[in-house]
Amino acid sequence: ARTPDGRWLAAVPPARVDAALDLALLNIPGNPGPALSFRAAPAVRRGESVVAYGFPLAGLLSADPKLTRGEINALGGIRNDQNNFQISAEVQPGNSGGPLLDMQGHVVGVVVAKLDSRRVQNVDNVNFAVKGEAAQVFLRRGGVEFQAVESRGADRSAADVGDIAHGSTLLLRCER
Repeated sequence: ARTPDGRWLAAVPPARVDAALDLALLNIPGNPGPALSFRAAPAVRRGESVVAYGFPLAGLLSADPKLTRGEINALGGIRNDQNNFQISAEVQPGNSGGPLLDMQGHVVGVVVAKLDSRRVQNVDNVNFAVKGEAAQVFLRRGGVEFQAVESRGADRSAADVGDIAHGSTLLLRCER
């Protein structure tokens, strides 16, 4: 894992995995980043603005994290999967595992996939994130404590939300 200050840290096996949710939990000793807070309330609504933060196409694009703004398009995922949101924030390979944040900077989901436009013709920009509630259940099963807070008040700018996410979002590189 590359930290925001440029250090590389190794994850300590074993990882906890939930294949159905497409989530993994890694232990990274020495990780200096503060944990992001999940959103406890109000409930996420269709049409709500969100920010995806991550490292799409690492190695091809710049090494810096990327911020993409979008909306919650649907409260269910593929085949009405109620563990996922459909989002319009464009994601690419490398965004997976990154936070999906509301405009207060609270986690509402974890980016996991995009619909493959080569397999589904005439479809662009259909993306998915595991809902924050499902991610919280996964963390509880792994014995990880987290904070969930109410998300109230005026929206922040996308740049401000990115600043909140920056110190807590790491680039992961898989090695064998």
